[in-house]
Amino acid sequence: LKEENALLRSKINKLQILSETQADKMRKLEKKLEENKIKEEKEAQDLEAMVQHVEQNLQLMTKRAAKAENSAAKLRQENAQLQAELRNSRLEKEALQAGQAGLAVAKQNAEVALQHLLQVTTSSRASIRQLLSGAESLQLVADLLKSIDRITEVADDGQ
Repeated sequence: LKEENALLRSKINKLQILSETQADKMRKLEKKLEENKIKEEKEAQDLEAMVQHVEQNLQLMTKRAAKAENSAAKLRQENAQLQAELRNSRLEKEALQAGQAGLAVAKQNAEVALQHLLQVTTSSRASIRQLLSGAESLQLVADLLKSIDRITEVADDGQ
């Protein structure tokens, strides 16, 4: 009985030691579980904060994209207006160049007409001088004929 008692006590001691060891293990596991829960909660909070940050960035990028699209549309419209202005300016330039060419032709024609007028004027003056000279010559011939006529009359009268 003593042996059995000692054996049972030995088993009880072993079981108590085993029980204490398992209780220690249990406390350590509970502590580790608590630490893991805290760690998971922190990771979940960090993940939630990251998700919120990503959502904010996404909203900001969406706003920027919308703003960029509006800017691009305005720039396309402005570009179209500038293209139209450029076409109009080119047409104006061509019209002005054509007008200047026409003006140059008109100026050249006026210059040619002026040269002809100067030639006609010079020629007319020469013709007028010749006419005056011819008229003077005719006047002289007429005077001469009158003189001859008088001389013949006087000679006829004197005979």
